[in-house]
Amino acid sequence: MLDEKFDPNALYNRVVHYYIDKKGYSKEKANAIAQKVVEREKTRRICKNIKCKHLMDDHIRTQETCLVLDCDCRHFVS
Repeated sequence: MLDEKFDPNALYNRVVHYYIDKKGYSKEKANAIAQKVVEREKTRRICKNIKCKHLMDDHIRTQETCLVLDCDCRHFVS
């Protein structure tokens, strides 16, 4: 089963609304937290293979191969 693609805007909006609505933080503080969360998730979803550096969405998980044509990456490295 394929996971949905990573949407940084949706994640950002969910985090901002959570911290404003549930925690009562100011907009500025909620925005700062959301930016940190989105950056952390982006770096977590990038292949750590030095030759690759493509997103996890560009890899086939079951065969662990990169979907980018000119890439030599043979498996996603976390």
